[in-house]
Amino acid sequence: MIKGGKSIYGASVGILMLEARFPRILGDMGNAGTWSFPVLYKVVLDASPDRVVRQGAQGLLDAFRTAAQQLEADGVDGITTNCGFLSIFQDELSAAVDIPVLTSSLMQLRAVNALLPSSRRAGILTVSRSSLTEAHLSAAGVPEGTPIGTTEGRMHFTEVILGNSLELDPVAAEADNVAAAEDLVAENPDTGAIVLECTNMAPYAAAIRGATGIPVFSHLSFVNWFQSSLSPPDWPRKT
Repeated sequence: MIKGGKSIYGASVGILMLEARFPRILGDMGNAGTWSFPVLYKVVLDASPDRVVRQGAQGLLDAFRTAAQQLEADGVDGITTNCGFLSIFQDELSAAVDIPVLTSSLMQLRAVNALLPSSRRAGILTVSRSSLTEAHLSAAGVPEGTPIGTTEGRMHFTEVILGNSLELDPVAAEADNVAAAEDLVAENPDTGAIVLECTNMAPYAAAIRGATGIPVFSHLSFVNWFQSSLSPPDWPRKT
């Protein structure tokens, strides 16, 4: 017998999405073609990039909590978000549902550090250094003193994402990300890996890796790991 109880089957990961209109290219988690497995999206109304990042997501906790509960009721097995700044809601969202919640790419910092030699440490690349507070870092368990680089103040990427622009130049966006990563490593020579805070940075991970020569961890790679635990492959047994 097969038991029911869900509205939707086969999408183990539910994604809480900001309400945004900027283009989502392949590699961006908001582009469904990025994933090798089905996902279920839930857009959180009024959660604009500017409001979540620059305004600290003020007044949005209830909306995110309700959306997470709706995803759980629909049948997902785990929930994530598409903004690293939502680390500040990790405890509240985890308490609101009975399934695992992964709010932020920043949550992998300690694990990445454990992979590196003792003389090296992971650094963060963020879309907005001026908005990334100790509250965000502490909620994600980021070690004190972690080096942080940013695309903020450059020509294109940050303003497109946080300004919610209808046009994106992938070449210019990649150039901003690569330059910011190179600056991060140059200013912190002990950087042994980079964790991309912003989920929209994932399409440029390969270029960053090529330019810096060090491992690059994104929320895309984090969610792929997350999904593999929610829906492990059932390998055929040899007889």
